[in-house]
Amino acid sequence: MLLTPDCSRVKYLVAIPTRNEVRAIDRVIDEALSAGIPREDLVVVDGGSTDGTREVVLSRGIKLVDQVGRGKVGAVMTVARLADGYNYVVFLDGDYTYPATYIPELVRAACEGGYDLVIGARKYFEPGSQSAFYRLGNRLLTAAFNALFGINLSDVLSGMYVVRSDILRELAYESRGFGVEVELVAHVVSLGYRVHELPIRYRRRADPRAKKLRVFHGAWIAMEILRMAWRYNPVFTVLFAGALLLVPGLALGAYVAYHYFFTGIKYYVKGIVAIVLTLAGFQSFLLSIISLYLKRVELRLLRLLKSRV
Repeated sequence: MLLTPDCSRVKYLVAIPTRNEVRAIDRVIDEALSAGIPREDLVVVDGGSTDGTREVVLSRGIKLVDQVGRGKVGAVMTVARLADGYNYVVFLDGDYTYPATYIPELVRAACEGGYDLVIGARKYFEPGSQSAFYRLGNRLLTAAFNALFGINLSDVLSGMYVVRSDILRELAYESRGFGVEVELVAHVVSLGYRVHELPIRYRRRADPRAKKLRVFHGAWIAMEILRMAWRYNPVFTVLFAGALLLVPGLALGAYVAYHYFFTGIKYYVKGIVAIVLTLAGFQSFLLSIISLYLKRVELRLLRLLKSRV
């Protein structure tokens, strides 16, 4: 799949973060090369493999770089240092789950559409590629991100995406582990950059035993989402937290109302507490909506200013 003439000069680096993927990395490399990726524009960033992954990469004549730091965030930070001279960087995992055949399509979408970040959103799942439990967790985390950042994405945690190289150099890399995708998307959304999604297929891992994402990582990513929301939009985060007072307020109010109408017992103090909690939560909810709207106005102004620079 070739780039259109307007984007024929665009340069992009394909980066494959990996650790102990000896059974998959050769297939990922072959697929990337068959998709038309020049060998010199392909790099494998290794996070300390000990199973022969490094030897396979070197035997194929592909550039191998040791990542700085630990975890996925260290791999992305390493790639940011290698991206000089490239317009975009394409990331995909080294476990063969993300088809490298989508790379030209993702880059073309970024270039032609003027997007700063294009996410390969997992829409078509190969049987056995992801359990229903993990899929539900991904949906819940994405929904939480959408609520806190006022956007409508379907797969904020995808490991395959195209991003402008200069944006990678802007990141603070405060996240740890698998939270780097959350930090990247939060940065892009909060600073008025343009983000887009393209549906892709998701496959089973070539080596199921090498799976690194565990259930506890979901809780860790949820904390990263909250931390990024606090960093990029603290006013909305505080007000959104205050809106949660609606839950105990309404619950206590229902309890007081039930006893008042059906048992004749009058809980005056509990009733006052329920009213206070409900009013505070409702006011916080309304203010959070206003703050989110103001944030969107700010983002529109940022995009307008950037388009005129």
